[in-house]
Amino acid sequence: MGYGKDAEALAQQYEEVPFERVHERLLPWLPSAPGRAVDIGAGSGRDAAALAARGHEVVAVEPTPELRQVGRRPHGDAPITWFDDALPHVPRLRGTFDLVLLSAVWMHLDGRERVDGMRRLAELTVPGGCVAMTLRHGPPPAGRRMFAVSAAETIALAERSGLVAVDQGEAPDWLARPGVRWSTLVFRGRSSAVDGRAG
Repeated sequence: MGYGKDAEALAQQYEEVPFERVHERLLPWLPSAPGRAVDIGAGSGRDAAALAARGHEVVAVEPTPELRQVGRRPHGDAPITWFDDALPHVPRLRGTFDLVLLSAVWMHLDGRERVDGMRRLAELTVPGGCVAMTLRHGPPPAGRRMFAVSAAETIALAERSGLVAVDQGEAPDWLARPGVRWSTLVFRGRSSAVDGRAG
């Protein structure tokens, strides 16, 4: 994905923006009781550490070895299990999760990978569990593999895979990169009650 050579600088950028700011819209949807959470594309570990601090059992999935190494340094004391794995299939992951988080990940997958990846996200989510993701819109950095992905396409794909959209929003780019903006999406795994917030 082109993140390895810039891992140190990127991790510093990520860590400078707090979890609560980046994921403000997600906060009401977080599980109210400690559960199992997976951060797919964990990067510097900022989000995984924030979830662990809230009492969740956290798995951090990050395919870039340099980012895994950098991420372990500031968050080495946090109860996080790190995996070298990636979408669309994340074959090393086992079991299901109350929360599946993908921050700045989905746009790295091409059309076929997004179909397979969404099915896998549905498999990883407990009934009534939460899938939250952010979608980047705008020009990709040089050397990065990124695709144009719309919120509408993602919602439709999720519905076909058994995930119900419960929240959608827009956010600025907290790093102030020209032309970059974000969509925020929250889905629920199908259950008898999919339209109530966590708690």
